[in-house]
Amino acid sequence: MNIEAIQQASQYITDKLSIKPQIGLILGSGLGILADEIDNPTKIKYEDIPGFPVSTVEGHAGQLVIGSLKGMQVLAMQGRFHYYEGYDLQEVTFPVRVMKQLGIETVIVTNAAGAVNPSFEPGNLMLITDHINHTGVDPLFGPNDPTLGVRFPDMTNAYTPALQQLARKAAAKLDLTIQEGVYVWNSGPSYETPAEIRMLQKLGGDAVGMSTVPEVIVARHAGMKVMGISCISNMAAGILDQPLSHEEVIETTERVKEQFLSLVKEIVANLAHQ
Repeated sequence: MNIEAIQQASQYITDKLSIKPQIGLILGSGLGILADEIDNPTKIKYEDIPGFPVSTVEGHAGQLVIGSLKGMQVLAMQGRFHYYEGYDLQEVTFPVRVMKQLGIETVIVTNAAGAVNPSFEPGNLMLITDHINHTGVDPLFGPNDPTLGVRFPDMTNAYTPALQQLARKAAAKLDLTIQEGVYVWNSGPSYETPAEIRMLQKLGGDAVGMSTVPEVIVARHAGMKVMGISCISNMAAGILDQPLSHEEVIETTERVKEQFLSLVKEIVANLAHQ
């Protein structure tokens, strides 16, 4: 990872801000609506930021939105980058490095995911308690720059336990039932086969998707605190006798957006009072 590129992108963003962001929000498919809740926003297109990739997926606006949310200064990625788009994992995780350079120490990562656990339902929100990297690739492959993090980072608590507790507290206050479980990262872009889903069930997965894990690995490598939330957008292949589509993902996230918005805003408000 080129430290000069990280510094250049960070400086470009800093020059456009009058505030110092405290929390990073990475918003997945159909979940970018949270950025619309940010007060006094500064919006920066990815294509204008030196070194930034450009989001190519429907449902991803492709911009940073920086401003105030529930008493905290936040930087939201309205759309993310995926390995399946053809980007290498250094590019996919570049924004997380830039967040760290900006002084952000806490990241909330969101995604739309398919339910592997048959007790889940489309529209559920799942607090990610752990993950399985099922791709065989890792964003930390290659030379390690010790100024960015240690060569062999510990992933025992990839998702910060104290932040998980904060999310549970927020859900309880809102009288909102949330699921908890293990998120499995597959590279995509094809959805899994029923046989693959049966395998993931045996491996201990509860939800499956095509993002999140690379960003989380890099955030932990950088010493950042991490919370992960999945919107269960569909039942994975073979659980129900129906085809899968990206349109269903967007429809489901639209249906549960109020719950999603309420939960994340309550979590941010709790962080503001810590």
